[in-house]
Formats: sequence, structure tokens, C-alpha cells
Amino acid sequence: MVQMVELAIIFLACTVLLCMIRAIKGPNTADRIIAINVVSTKIIVLISFVSFLLEETYFIDVALTYALISFITSIVVAQTMSSGGPS
Repeated sequence: MVQMVELAIIFLACTVLLCMIRAIKGPNTADRIIAINVVSTKIIVLISFVSFLLEETYFIDVALTYALISFITSIVVAQTMSSGGPS
């Protein structure tokens, strides 16, 4: 079981790198925002996997806090885009 979680961590880390490339190269702002949201989601899953591997429950608190910050950031960016903010 631990080996599968380690493999999943490696796979997710690779996909985070690919999403970061999309966020840098994205042809428009919407693609960049979606890529950053995907990265945030994958980081939350990675933190949860690390919590499982190390058997430390306080990492779940860190993941929940990161998720709340990511959600608030998404709302602020969406409001900025809908109000005709910087593109």
C-alpha cells in the first residue's frame, strides 16, 4: 500500500510540473487561472498523501487551510475578471 502511495506522489508531482508549464505558457488568462487551480488541487492531494505516509494528522489541517485559501483566491480572481480587471 505504501508503495502505491509513493508512486501516486511521484505521478502527481510530475503532473504539477506539467500544469505549471501550462500556467506559464498559457495562451490566455483563463488557461493560466485554470492551470493554477489544478495545481492547487493537486498540492492539497499531495499534502494528504504525505499525511498518510508519515501518519501525522496535523498535515490534514494544513491541507484544509490551503484549500480555503485557494478557494478564496479563485473567487477574488473570478470577480476581478468579470469586472473587467487586468487581462
